[in-house]
Amino acid sequence: MVSKESCRNEIRAAIEQLSERCLHSAAKWAGEQLVGIEQDPSNFTPSNTRFQRGSSSIRRRFGTNESISTPLPSVGFSQAATPLPVEDEVTDGDLYHLAKSYFNCREYRRASHVLRDQMSKKSVFLRCYALYLAGEKRKEEEMIELEGSLGKSDAINRELVSLERELSAMKRTGAIDSFGLYLYGVVLKEKGNETLARASLVESVNSYPWNWNAWSELQSLCTSIEILNSLNLSNHWMKEFFLASAYQELRMHTESLAKYEYLQGIFSFSNYIQAQTAKAQYSLREFDQVEIMFEDLLRNDPYRVEDMDLYSNVLYAKEACAALSYLAHKVFLTDKYRPESCCIIGNYYSLKGQHEKAVMYFRRALKLNKKYLSAWTLMGHEYVEMKNTTAAIDAYRRAVDINPCDYRAWYGLGQAYEMMGMPFYALHYFRKSIFFLPNDSRLWIAMAKCYQTEQIYMLEEAIKCYKRAVNCTDTEGIALNQLAKLYQKLGREEEAAVYFEKDLERMDSEGLEGPNMLEALVFLATHFKTHKKFEEAEVYCTRILDYSGPEKEKAKSLLRGIRMEKTGFPSMDMEHFPL
Repeated sequence: MVSKESCRNEIRAAIEQLSERCLHSAAKWAGEQLVGIEQDPSNFTPSNTRFQRGSSSIRRRFGTNESISTPLPSVGFSQAATPLPVEDEVTDGDLYHLAKSYFNCREYRRASHVLRDQMSKKSVFLRCYALYLAGEKRKEEEMIELEGSLGKSDAINRELVSLERELSAMKRTGAIDSFGLYLYGVVLKEKGNETLARASLVESVNSYPWNWNAWSELQSLCTSIEILNSLNLSNHWMKEFFLASAYQELRMHTESLAKYEYLQGIFSFSNYIQAQTAKAQYSLREFDQVEIMFEDLLRNDPYRVEDMDLYSNVLYAKEACAALSYLAHKVFLTDKYRPESCCIIGNYYSLKGQHEKAVMYFRRALKLNKKYLSAWTLMGHEYVEMKNTTAAIDAYRRAVDINPCDYRAWYGLGQAYEMMGMPFYALHYFRKSIFFLPNDSRLWIAMAKCYQTEQIYMLEEAIKCYKRAVNCTDTEGIALNQLAKLYQKLGREEEAAVYFEKDLERMDSEGLEGPNMLEALVFLATHFKTHKKFEEAEVYCTRILDYSGPEKEKAKSLLRGIRMEKTGFPSMDMEHFPL
């Protein structure tokens, strides 16, 4: 068993090593998990901790009535601890520290040059890593020079070829360490060799599991559950973090939530776990629970900007304008030049109906991070609202280029082509979105509407889609109403009656009124009268009499007909019959 104290010691050592290697984002991630470990009870006082026991909203989510069946470890994980690697004996002293200083000042070529004759693994990694980042920096500059800050270009990192040659030679001779393997995997991925990249990254995380950057790169290469299951990963607690994150990207949200609940055994107060759990709940559209979790997260970490763009999406969906305004103001004061901050402000202006301002902030987010997926997708939504379908299509395509598994971008493309009156194209993209998110009723309804257009007009296929939407819990009831209408149109009265009744039950249970209810009542009254089910017909006719308009007169006529057939007397004026 790996105890909490052992786990804590591993992370402390890893933070030092990751910082020494200038992998600052991985060191930051490790630091967040370190403070997420539950403290010793003897030291657990309000003065030295941010939390109280049981305060985490994750514990509320997985309470006694909703617990997930994954076993919860009480004292530690059963995985064997991986010994921390011992640094090589060759030390470079002052030159290495000078190179680190240049690196931290983003002078990557100077850092690489300083270490050109140094042979320790630590120095070789920093030299190669600095060279890689220098190439990335130059690629970004070329893209701006050629196409503008948000334009497309064929600019490439010109250091990849030399880096691949050097790192592959080191790998053949066994002179490469786990950090070098990580960088080698990144280079191979950039060059499109995904199979070798996965193998290199797996080797890296197996020999040094604390580098979250390596796990993140490996996750981006796991585009299917088959690929994920084929990885030969060592049994270490970091693997659980990786699997939880990978399951989430593969839309296996229940499995992801189970993993995070498992990790709660040691990392009881991890903000990262709470944020990731909120993401999974968001994907399951449990917005009320997500809002509570983000409120807790902000109370514990009030200057947090990371993941707050997702919180803004929840507030946007709930049309909570005041709360979204407060969040936008808060992140603006905290760090207004973060992509997440710009995205949150863009969401606020979108909710206010100021779409041009929203686009301006989404574009600003993309200038700060050109690969910021949410900003491309949300900007596409704004262009759809502005009826600028050409710009919307371009934004959605850029989102798909970044993440081909993003169902929102595929769905957006379908919407844009639907607006342009091109249902065959729209249908293609809706199918793509459904492939990545098959349990969303909105996507099935969108595809059904395409089948109903004059150009395609495949009503049987539309019916199949609406039935799938019903099975996916169509909360708005669109599918039930459309199924009833389609069966009515096809002359299949019995099936139409079934769905009109189901739709009517739904509206009654939700206390809804409107034209759909009146339409259902009229159809059912007529249908049951035709089939001599007079009692049911009278019930629906009586409900119609509460409305005004031609439907009321039709109900009176139906009641006259019913009573004539029941009594055998000729039809008389409705006024002679007590209602």
